[in-house]
Amino acid sequence: MQDLKLTLVQADQIWEDKNANFKNYERLLTGIESDLIILPEMFQTGFSMNTEHLSEAFSASESIAWLQQMAKKLNAAFYTSLMIKEGDNVFNRGVFVQPDGQVLHYDKRKTFSLAGEDKFIQRGNKETIVDYKNWKIQLQVCYDLRFPEIVRNRIESNQKPAYDLILYVANWPEKRALHWSSLLKARAIENQCYVVGVNRVGIDNNTFSYSGNSMIVNALGKCEELTPHKEHIKTVALNFEELNELRETLPFLIDR
Repeated sequence: MQDLKLTLVQADQIWEDKNANFKNYERLLTGIESDLIILPEMFQTGFSMNTEHLSEAFSASESIAWLQQMAKKLNAAFYTSLMIKEGDNVFNRGVFVQPDGQVLHYDKRKTFSLAGEDKFIQRGNKETIVDYKNWKIQLQVCYDLRFPEIVRNRIESNQKPAYDLILYVANWPEKRALHWSSLLKARAIENQCYVVGVNRVGIDNNTFSYSGNSMIVNALGKCEELTPHKEHIKTVALNFEELNELRETLPFLIDR
């Protein structure tokens, strides 16, 4: 199976200004060649609970249209999240946008009560695993990281693991950065998969500071981290054969 070339976009976010954020990502992504590009949680607004003015209908989302345009232009898939309104509910929806325009989605299952997200955002109730370039990819959003039970990997009926890679997009405050890095490593080790966590940097309008600490972690827990406290773009290639050899050498998932 071919390597998967990933690009982590550790960006600052302009508070509740979609067009300004679009322009900033366009600047950061100039010249990027990748298979999959990951942007932080609520990529075009920051972690705002202004659902009335910032949420968008899934079928008529200007932000998803922008992602589709960029995916086509760069011939790469995108993963990020945004606020999507359906009926009376708003979801913090992870969207996996492919170069052909197809959009797969995952609704964040663990809403962050400490910041009042649970009062504005409806929880999702199911997992989403995307099949992209023959890689099985588990989609997650920020606070989901604290709950290992919702991403427990397993051997399927075809005798293969359910997924090979977990993606976490986040607005994870600097004061709990140690938790972020520790939990990303734990999810990779316990599920014998690659884990990618993309977090924002800067200070939001609630005066929370974000250090980024975005990283790629392999199934042994070895990580490659982006430069903290600054916008940083990094492209890496994930090697499937390396992952498969590790799983055969250490058959933990089968023993589970």
